[in-house]
Amino acid sequence: MTINEQFKEYGVVPVVVLNDAKDALPLAKALVEGGLACAEVTFRTDAAEESIRLMSEAYPEMLVGAGTVLTIDQVNRAVKAGAKFIVSPGFDPEIVDYCLENNIPVLPGCITPSEVAQAVKRGLKVVKFFPAEQAGGIAMIKAMAAPYTMVKFMPTGGINPSNVSDYLAEDKILACGGTWMVPAAEIEAGNFDKIRELTEEAVRSMLGFRLAHVGINCENESEAHLVAGAFDTMFGFAPNENPSSIFSAGYVETMKKPYLGTKGHIAIATYSVELAKAYLERKGVKFNEDSTVYRPDGKIQAVYMAEEVGGFAIHLVRKPKEA
Repeated sequence: MTINEQFKEYGVVPVVVLNDAKDALPLAKALVEGGLACAEVTFRTDAAEESIRLMSEAYPEMLVGAGTVLTIDQVNRAVKAGAKFIVSPGFDPEIVDYCLENNIPVLPGCITPSEVAQAVKRGLKVVKFFPAEQAGGIAMIKAMAAPYTMVKFMPTGGINPSNVSDYLAEDKILACGGTWMVPAAEIEAGNFDKIRELTEEAVRSMLGFRLAHVGINCENESEAHLVAGAFDTMFGFAPNENPSSIFSAGYVETMKKPYLGTKGHIAIATYSVELAKAYLERKGVKFNEDSTVYRPDGKIQAVYMAEEVGGFAIHLVRKPKEA
């Protein structure tokens, strides 16, 4: 899996500032346990190089890179310490060319069409957009990206729980960089349990898990109509029939014949099935790939998990964030 593919599966990359290398390992542990085994460790402090080394050695599965890289010397030090990618705040041709010549993944900062053009000229597929909110946010990225269909962006700066899913909903966004789950005050205080909690919350904000509907398996179409009619009579859940089932106000799906799940199925909505699937797979959840339903644009609309929970088949379903 390439670095860019890993970015895409994580969705959010914590941007970390460490003033003391002793905090590197407990921070890495908190991020991994919180569901984001990745980090951009910024070279804003003298502890960055040693922190990258410690995190990379103790957690080889982590995607650890170096951010705020301003010189070739910092590139070399970061890579020697174990950094798997380099991020620069602006487009520095010297740094970009050096990284490309040495097969080092690099994401230069680009906030103007001219900078993106320079990245495209060098064959780069992903660039950083920093500072994202201050530079115009999603609207600016969409406008600037229009001529450059082959480039994706990693916005950083001003990304937070309330807007991260909006960014990730855009096709031009590969992933987002964020600091809200790794606040400096919590790191300085050694509150790594809190950072783990914030990381878990960041994942939930990104994925937007919520109950979509419950499916009931019926023996035949007649029974399905009786069940759907009961929900309509009792609760006013108007039936909406399709060839295989009857939806009652979108809350209950009554199947016209036995389907997946001993008792039925439960649908869990998410903003992105791809991100949710990758997250759950990292937690050991397996999926029934043959059940995957794709949208016309190639994105996954729904997919079932391989194992039942309490007699119910579980499937993810894509539902956009409500305005």
